[in-house]
Amino acid sequence: MKLLPLLLAALLSTSLSALAQTTAPPAPAKPAVALPPQKADVAAEKYGPDGKVNPKFIESHDRFVKQAREGKAQLVFLGDSITAGWGGHKAIWDKAFGAYTPVNFGIGGDRTQHVLWRITHGELEVIKPKAIVLMIGTNNVGGNTPEEIAKGVTVIVKTIQEKQPRAKILLLAVFPRGDKPDGKLGASNEKLIAVNEIIGKLDDGKNVHFLDIGPKFPLVDGALTKEVMPDFLHLSPAGYQIWADAIGPKLAELMQ
Repeated sequence: MKLLPLLLAALLSTSLSALAQTTAPPAPAKPAVALPPQKADVAAEKYGPDGKVNPKFIESHDRFVKQAREGKAQLVFLGDSITAGWGGHKAIWDKAFGAYTPVNFGIGGDRTQHVLWRITHGELEVIKPKAIVLMIGTNNVGGNTPEEIAKGVTVIVKTIQEKQPRAKILLLAVFPRGDKPDGKLGASNEKLIAVNEIIGKLDDGKNVHFLDIGPKFPLVDGALTKEVMPDFLHLSPAGYQIWADAIGPKLAELMQ
């Protein structure tokens, strides 16, 4: 009667095998595609975690190229999400800049290398603006030194001059940013102060005009306010009004 123990052993082995298969951990997810680091002063497209070019970046860029080729705009704003945010404050935008036939070429998340790629791929073609307002660099803070960020801004300015030699450039200091959760000005802002000190030297009093409107944004006990910067980086309507008022006189001068 040795057959019964053998059958029981076989059944037990099969049951344990099936249990192991049902409780085995899932296969690990494929890691995001590792992309080579981008230099702040070398033109580059924006990529997603899948290693492919960000479709929204290209969509916005293509729209800007189309606007540029219409050749109507006299004033161009170049930048990242802070600049793009003007799109949500049309009344302030129209009142402050509407007379200049402006266009907004801001894309959220852009770094210096992305703006550089955009202006070397059609966004400054055909169009003949009188002035270009540039503010870029805050998104580089996490991956670049102040010197690298400033070098990226410098290359952008030089490229604008090459493509639009008649345009006046209003180069804005990168706006202050606060550290969460209280908005205190910390290490990130210290880096931007260093960037602004370098790029301020690009002002030649003729074609490039540097303007630091950072002090216009109020501080309370060394912290930015949510009334002006809700997340201590992007602007509220009050923040955009401060921006418009701060550059208005200089812009009127450059647009003559």
